[in-house]
Amino acid sequence: MAITWNVASLDATKTVGSLSDVITTVHWTATDSDGDHTGYRYGAVGLAEADSSSFTAYASVTLDNAIAWAKAALGTDKVTEIETSIAAQITESKTPTVITGVPWG
Repeated sequence: MAITWNVASLDATKTVGSLSDVITTVHWTATDSDGDHTGYRYGAVGLAEADSSSFTAYASVTLDNAIAWAKAALGTDKVTEIETSIAAQITESKTPTVITGVPWG
């Protein structure tokens, strides 16, 4: 099992100061599975103000860039919390502690 991070979409502002097509928000997903059991989280995180010395315009951004930026913006503790909650979802799916439904069918 390994958490897979992905990007659903990016928000960009056309002009910020002297920069164009500046990514401001990353909409992310994180998933994992173990057989038929899956865990999933999604969210959005705003990015810090663009730094002209290390700026990457929207058209040049890669998936790896966007995931790295999202994780950095979330911070190590939040990334760990997200990944732990996904593992907990899988554990709950395998060995439920709550029963949902009706007993008659």
